[in-house]
Amino acid sequence: MAFLFATRTDTDTTSTQAGLLLLRVGAGLSLWLKHGLEKLTGYGTMVQHFPDPIHIGAHASLAYALLTDGLCSVLVILGLFTRPASALIVLNLLTAFVFVHHAAYFRDGHVEMIAVYLVAFAALALTGPGTYSLDARRTRRTRG
Repeated sequence: MAFLFATRTDTDTTSTQAGLLLLRVGAGLSLWLKHGLEKLTGYGTMVQHFPDPIHIGAHASLAYALLTDGLCSVLVILGLFTRPASALIVLNLLTAFVFVHHAAYFRDGHVEMIAVYLVAFAALALTGPGTYSLDARRTRRTRG
């Protein structure tokens, strides 16, 4: 019970690694189920009305969103190329937050979820995936 109130900053504890796993799988699965799967199955109809905030065209904007929400979220769930995948997701989310929703945190209910995703994926980009990941397994294998 004492671990619930511990203030240690040791990042190699089992609970810290389990926390990173939970963050990775929870945020990645949520993004994939709600946004990645939606873009994957409805690309043809979505492209007709998809926002083009940085003026690269609706197809390119949707393709990038599909890459981040569809592919990168799965990579994060698996813990494979977690930092670059998380960084790409953060870039997409920042674009949506600033240019599409105009950072209207208190006026647009959808923006709150973007902010939560931003924090989660930024944390993963900074910390990495943790021990329970394919990245960690790959690193162990290359080191010998």
